[in-house]
Amino acid sequence: MIDLYTAPTPNGHKASVTLEELGIPYEVHVVNLLAGDQKQPEYVRINPNGRIPTIVDRDAGDFAVFESGAIMIYLAEQAGRLLPSDRMGRSLVIQWLMFQMGGIGPMMGQANVFYRYFPEKLPSAIARYQNECRRLFEVLDGRLAEHEWLAGDYSIADIANWCWVRTHRWSGVSVEGLTHLQRWMGQLAARPACRTGVDVPFPLPDLAADEKGAEEFAKGAQSLLQR
Repeated sequence: MIDLYTAPTPNGHKASVTLEELGIPYEVHVVNLLAGDQKQPEYVRINPNGRIPTIVDRDAGDFAVFESGAIMIYLAEQAGRLLPSDRMGRSLVIQWLMFQMGGIGPMMGQANVFYRYFPEKLPSAIARYQNECRRLFEVLDGRLAEHEWLAGDYSIADIANWCWVRTHRWSGVSVEGLTHLQRWMGQLAARPACRTGVDVPFPLPDLAADEKGAEEFAKGAQSLLQR
């Protein structure tokens, strides 16, 4: 049994979608980021970085794993699925996983900060991160023009990138004209495990389509910028 400590964010969804796809039993523990649960001593003991998600593998002597990409690799290796065992196949998946970890995630995260959360609107900063997000989306689109999935068969690389790219409207980044990316996004959105996983620990409304809700959420999220 896996204990999943999480919140409804793209990084949190990477873990929950992976668990759902692999059919690994897990118990959800909600981490209230606005209340600062992630900074409490009992949580920092299992995640020194004070972020989400974290898993604890009860069947492995309460072994804790933090960092969403590391969690995905751990779970895929445990189940023997979503990550090839051969050296080159494994490398290809990890390359596209690292593309999300080092590019898509950080750039979309900064776009969110300056476009949604930062109290002062800095057009140059907003443009810088939104333009970089769009460039990264175009990289994905180019890859998907020649491949159904990012790294051979469906894998944790697809899950990781999709959990972020699906939130593109919140970052203010268009996917217009990126037909291969849109096709891929639709394929993932149609998967039962993906649909279930993005409702963990609880479903969120479409804030990008709700101006009032978006403003209220952004105000709450501002408190996280200094944590």
